[in-house]
Amino acid sequence: KPKNFKSAITEDCWFQAIEDEIYKFDRIQVWELVPQPDCVMIIDLKWIYKVKLDEYNDILKIKARLVAKRYRQEEGIDFEESFAPVAHIEVIRIFITNAASKNMTIYQMDVKTAFLNGELKEEVYISQLGGFVDPDHPTHVYRQKKALYGLK
Repeated sequence: KPKNFKSAITEDCWFQAIEDEIYKFDRIQVWELVPQPDCVMIIDLKWIYKVKLDEYNDILKIKARLVAKRYRQEEGIDFEESFAPVAHIEVIRIFITNAASKNMTIYQMDVKTAFLNGELKEEVYISQLGGFVDPDHPTHVYRQKKALYGLK
C-alpha cells in the first residue's frame, strides 16, 4: 500500500483506484464546485488505501477511499449529532428468525456507494484535492451535497 498520495499516483493500479473513486463522486453528484464562502470552515480530505485479499491471500481488489479529516469538525458548530445508520444485532436476529420460521430465503447484497447517498443537513465545504484542482477555478471548494466517509 502507498504511504501517501504522491507515491500512490506513481503506480498505475493505485492511480486507477483514485480515479474510480473520484468518478463515483461525480456520477452520483456527491459535491459541486463553488466559490469559497466567507467565514466557513473548509474540511480537508485524505486518501485511505486498502488491498482486499481472498482466503488464499490473492488480491481481490485495490481500493482508494476519500475521507474527511474529521478532527477539524466540532459538535454544535459543524454538526448537531453523529450516528451511523446500521442495524442492531437484535434486529438482525429477529429478521433471520422470522425468515427461518417461515422457510423464506434471505438474499444479501452490497451497495458499493451506499454511504455516499446520505443527504446532509448542514452546509459542508471540502477543499479541492491535490493533483485534481480545477485549473479554471483553483480557489473554489466543493460544497458537499451528500455524505462523505469521515464526516460527523
